[in-house]
Amino acid sequence: MSKDSDTTDGRPETADEAEEGSGQPDADVPRDEHPDVDVPGGPDSGADGSGESDADSDDAPAQDIDRLGSDVEVDAEIDEEVAEDDLLGGLQIESTDEIEVPDRLVDQVIGQDEARDIVKKAAKQRRHVMMIGSPGTGKSMLAKAMSQLLPKEDLQDILVYHNPDDGNAPKVRTVPAGKGDQIIEAHKEDARKRNQMRQFLMYIIVAVVLGYALIQGSLLLGILAAGVVFLAFRYSSRSTDSMIPNLVVNNSDQQTAPFEDATGAHAGALLGDVRHDPFQSGGMETPSHDRVEPGAIHKANKGVLYLDEINTLDIRSQQKLMTAIQEGKFSITGQSERSSGAMVQTEPVPCDFIMVAAGNLDAMENMHPALRSRIKGYGYEVYMDDTIEDTPEMRRKYARFIAQEVEKDGRLPHFTRSAVEEIILEARRRGGRKEHLTLKLRDLGGLVRVSGDIARAEDREHTTREDVLRAKRRSRSIEQQLADDYIERRKDYELTVSTGDVVGRVNGLAVMGEDSGIVLPVMAEVAPSQGPGQVIATGKLQEMAEEAVQNVSAIIKKFSDEDISEKDIHIQFVQAGQQGVDGDSASITVATAVISALEDVAVDQSLAMTGSLSVRGDVLPVGGVTHKIEAAAKAGLDTVIIPAANSQDVMIEDEYEEMIEVIPVNHISEVLEIALTGETDTDSLVDRLKNITGKALEQKVGRTGASGGSPSPQ
Repeated sequence: MSKDSDTTDGRPETADEAEEGSGQPDADVPRDEHPDVDVPGGPDSGADGSGESDADSDDAPAQDIDRLGSDVEVDAEIDEEVAEDDLLGGLQIESTDEIEVPDRLVDQVIGQDEARDIVKKAAKQRRHVMMIGSPGTGKSMLAKAMSQLLPKEDLQDILVYHNPDDGNAPKVRTVPAGKGDQIIEAHKEDARKRNQMRQFLMYIIVAVVLGYALIQGSLLLGILAAGVVFLAFRYSSRSTDSMIPNLVVNNSDQQTAPFEDATGAHAGALLGDVRHDPFQSGGMETPSHDRVEPGAIHKANKGVLYLDEINTLDIRSQQKLMTAIQEGKFSITGQSERSSGAMVQTEPVPCDFIMVAAGNLDAMENMHPALRSRIKGYGYEVYMDDTIEDTPEMRRKYARFIAQEVEKDGRLPHFTRSAVEEIILEARRRGGRKEHLTLKLRDLGGLVRVSGDIARAEDREHTTREDVLRAKRRSRSIEQQLADDYIERRKDYELTVSTGDVVGRVNGLAVMGEDSGIVLPVMAEVAPSQGPGQVIATGKLQEMAEEAVQNVSAIIKKFSDEDISEKDIHIQFVQAGQQGVDGDSASITVATAVISALEDVAVDQSLAMTGSLSVRGDVLPVGGVTHKIEAAAKAGLDTVIIPAANSQDVMIEDEYEEMIEVIPVNHISEVLEIALTGETDTDSLVDRLKNITGKALEQKVGRTGASGGSPSPQ
């Protein structure tokens, strides 16, 4: 039969023809005799493993890569005149169902401009990439997008054949994608034909044996002989079935380059394994090549292997992964020495993949240094941004992000314009920086889904702003729920004082959980010492908080005109809780309380404060100012003192804008002039501070915050 003789369904009639048609050698011919089946990606291959240079490759994938990212397309026009101030960047829409969602995953990526540029280059040049950043910033999405940018034409099927010379050393062959199924079907058809011929021959022999036995009058002996013949033929048929290859990697239905997420995979799942065979003798065993299982590195051949939390991968697996990256092929063997698979080792199996390693900042600590060197030397390292500049274009893309999440879920009602605006406002708040939006889109997507679930539960056509506001309360993390529960219980024994003047007592501010602010009173008392004077702080202080108290004690010794060498200064963080106090944001609170106690000057209890403090008295920025300001407003306080450097970070909810006055300060002398009451003592203390530090306020700081004014909260 000729080579190109086909069956009615277009497949070759025999296994030999199928393998000829694929350029594939016979199963029992050694690999090195057939140069056409060498593993792609070797020394003579191009960057894409096809033997072509980048300039000779197909233009279509390159054009797709160059189109990375997309504009927001809507049915309505974009009003550029109001785009700068509009929360939707000028989008004139009533709901998100008017926004077109891109088909390609790569066009759905929002922000991460540097990472997207690196993904584009890595996809073109087949380079490895390591992405480091906070969870939920789009690392896995970029890795999937990279797989869609790789050419599908290079995909291969991988088959494992029985080795007649050594059953524990199966042979490996690669064929173009889609040919593997044809070869398997052809082998099965050959085996079926051979079995039919064997069965026909067996029936003839059995009939002859039984006929002869009847003639000779030895029927029992004839039946025994026929049984032996039957068993012999059945046993020989197993050897025929064992010649059918095992298609370990089948890319016939793959529309894009493979993407394999091997995060947390054990050695067998990552590197391949050989199944244990409980029947290892007596003719009942499964051929070794039939028990070979591919690993993620083999399934990702010509595609992308994604490994998140790379530092959690076993160190030996990292070493073997490094070998696979370097060689572009890796033999499959049993990963457990107690398994029969440990005796089996295939020929090297192609694994020419692009590796995208990901993790948080601690991922680099436990990562094998040689593996990281391979990535860095032959690829890129990129840090994922947590925030992106708040521009009209980005706000439009955030509106599209909401539409994407709705389309991806498939069950959520689309969002109204006001609901989209509320989500974007929340993105601003979570960004933690003025004029920036958060890029932790997984968490923001959670808020979108909870909002949509609320609207769907009430059978509404669209998700509204009220649904988003309710979702913000419902979508709290466990840590946040615990923090809020603690704060609620704390109110039963509330010690916050919001009126009057008290010596040595200051309302500090802190953050619990992720975004729950609390009022944390700090009290100070000065007492005669029985020995050398010391500063004693209680409230289960963590290391950074203890260092902050030491800095404050240095300022007190320098700024006070009293001899404190024979006095003990006691500082108490009231209601600090079991977790204690961490961070240095209470530094100006501690300093104010202690100076108040030393000078016997009362502190205005209608205000609260937060800020770090240098040893020279400069007020330094801290985190969580928005949540702290809102906590002060909820507690009924009138004024909050914050570091001037944090003015740009204030983004409080609209309902609190009229409830609280925010005063930014630069120096401890400004804090004291605002917080302490009593004209004569306050002025003398401020003058002393100015003289000692060499700083002089050009303008008197009053309760109106003349040093910078209250920022415009957003």
